[in-house]
Amino acid sequence: MGLSDDPELQPFLFGLFLSMYLVTMLGNLLIILAVSSDPHLHTPMYFFLSNLSLADIGFISTTVPKMIVNIQSHSRVISYAGCLTQMSIFILFGGMDCMLLSAMAYDRFVAICHPLHYQVIMNPCTCGKLISVSFFVSLLNSQVQNLIVLQLTCFKDVKISNFFCDPSQLLNFTCSDMLKNNIVVYFVGAIFGFIPFSGIFFSYCKILSSILRVHSSGGKYKAFSTCGSHLAVVCLFYGTGLGVCLSSAISQSPRKDAVASVVYTVVTPMLNPFIYSLRNQDIKRAMWRFLRKII
Repeated sequence: MGLSDDPELQPFLFGLFLSMYLVTMLGNLLIILAVSSDPHLHTPMYFFLSNLSLADIGFISTTVPKMIVNIQSHSRVISYAGCLTQMSIFILFGGMDCMLLSAMAYDRFVAICHPLHYQVIMNPCTCGKLISVSFFVSLLNSQVQNLIVLQLTCFKDVKISNFFCDPSQLLNFTCSDMLKNNIVVYFVGAIFGFIPFSGIFFSYCKILSSILRVHSSGGKYKAFSTCGSHLAVVCLFYGTGLGVCLSSAISQSPRKDAVASVVYTVVTPMLNPFIYSLRNQDIKRAMWRFLRKII
């Protein structure tokens, strides 16, 4: 259905989302290139950060380019196969974001609570395994929900109340037993949503407990500053996701649901690079060094 039927708003929406998409791509690419080009940033924390930026690029590229093309072509039609593909990739990269934030929380937990064993615990092999587990768990989540939606009958004219193939909207069209579908969806949500969030919450409880035992205020600030950016991104990611869920449950307006989804799918990936670069001197220096090299 898109965001608006007003023809006068279409050029504005086209410019707005094209600008946001380009800013997101540029910001996340700069982080990836800065981390890969600077040997000082070849640490687990920045390794996870560059993978998070890569996931954000995939996350926003799943929905926004198609929306921009739709606005420009004045057509909102998507094929059945295209819709399933978009939904699968969207869930894959959304799950990657969730799992990588959990891995980053574990990294900060080890760095602050077990600093003497940090190099041993967070070795390259462990980091590689965490990335692999994040990918395969997200892929499993994507395919489970895809299998549910594959039970749909291929209708000719179905209006999805969003600007992309939102999984929650597609599940409303299933022709099979809704009770079974709901049980599977809630179970999958508990596994892939609640467990990673619980891991993040547990990590920060331990981190906070360790920081409070530090006697000097300078030591407390230094310890907390290393995870301040990550905590801000976690709050933004889960806060906007919860906001979309509450908006869908309370609001009866499809347009309002679509606008709420914009914050989750577009604004969050765009803000992540700014949060990390503005609060992190190492990233700033690496970016400037990289830009000086290419200029």
